Amino acid sequence: MYTPLPAAVRARLLRWFDRNGRDLPWRRTTEPYAVLVSEIMAQQTQIARVAPAFDLFLRRFPSLHALARAPLADVLRAWAGLGYNRRALALHRLARTVPSRLPDDVAGLLALPGVGPYTAAAVLTFAFGRVVPFADTNIRRVLGRLILGRTATVAEATDLDSRYLAPRRSAKWHAALMDLGATVCVARRPRCNLCPLATLCRGRGLVEAPQAKRQSAYATSDRRVRGAIVAALRDAPDGLRPAELERVVGDARTDRLAAALVAEGLLARSRSRLRLAR
Repeated sequence: MYTPLPAAVRARLLRWFDRNGRDLPWRRTTEPYAVLVSEIMAQQTQIARVAPAFDLFLRRFPSLHALARAPLADVLRAWAGLGYNRRALALHRLARTVPSRLPDDVAGLLALPGVGPYTAAAVLTFAFGRVVPFADTNIRRVLGRLILGRTATVAEATDLDSRYLAPRRSAKWHAALMDLGATVCVARRPRCNLCPLATLCRGRGLVEAPQAKRQSAYATSDRRVRGAIVAALRDAPDGLRPAELERVVGDARTDRLAAALVAEGLLARSRSRLRLAR
């Protein structure tokens, strides 16, 4: 199977990135805490929503120490609009676990709440300048199409990344792959005519059939109701009685899901009232 030379791929991709890379606020810093916040915010959330929230969050909680000292309720209010509130809970617990500084090794990062292999590798790459192969959705698509003619699995893409990444410019290399996947080598209609790797790409011109996803529609999902419960209590600093909360949320699942949120540590129950956990 033909495989493009790493040097050619690196040169073309990095030149393209110099001209077309996205100006994202977390790319202006290598401060580990800021990089970590950006990575956790960007999990399952569109970058367009993350960028303004990132700046506001760091102004409110400028350091691990500041985040650790803050009540969880304040963190959840600052997280409004990003969804998946358990990420905010994990980030808050992480800050209370290591309020002074983040570990600078894989094992130390993986031991922290909410940090998986991808997040650990991204923090090591973008904050500490380490050479660590990793793959998100965009990297899987770009490297997979380029070399395999299809989107790669995480394991395949990580292996390809280890062979192709630019050792002295690892952060720039990974940012370039992400940007190419987000803006040109997109999932449904790749813009091959604009791609700097098109003439090297085994998957040029191929459009992959979208994979069917089996999940409940958001409008009727438990996730929507959980989010509505947290949103209602953000606006009620003194909390709400269960019946009041159900009226605000307007869903019969409110009591059951509120109990689950209490068990997870996102909500607290006191004097027959529910409120954001502190």
